[in-house]
Amino acid sequence: MSRGRSPEPLDFFIWTVEDVGLWLEQINLGSYRQAFEENGVNGEYLESLSMFTTEQILRFIRRCHMKWGDFITLCKELRRIKVACLKGEQEVRRPWWAPSCLSVVFVRVAKRNRQSRVVSLKLEA
Repeated sequence: MSRGRSPEPLDFFIWTVEDVGLWLEQINLGSYRQAFEENGVNGEYLESLSMFTTEQILRFIRRCHMKWGDFITLCKELRRIKVACLKGEQEVRRPWWAPSCLSVVFVRVAKRNRQSRVVSLKLEA
């Protein structure tokens, strides 16, 4: 993602560690940004949180020095993103690295690809 620009929610499972940090700032959990970066928490890791055992969750909370209430907030925000994805509510944007001449093509393909992502999330839910 571009520096300072919020990451695209539809693609949260491919967020970089930096994208996760920007998102933490957006949801008022920016105090954990450094801990998440030090632990390499990226979008794929966030996606896998829903499959963690209690022991793994407690280990994650300890490693990131999170308060329990903040962990609950993190989970609620992740759920909000997944629900919005299922409803197709995200705006599709051209990624910062794609040339502007491919904008129309990218957005069209991303919108078409949205259905496969939604099916994937429905299977996990």
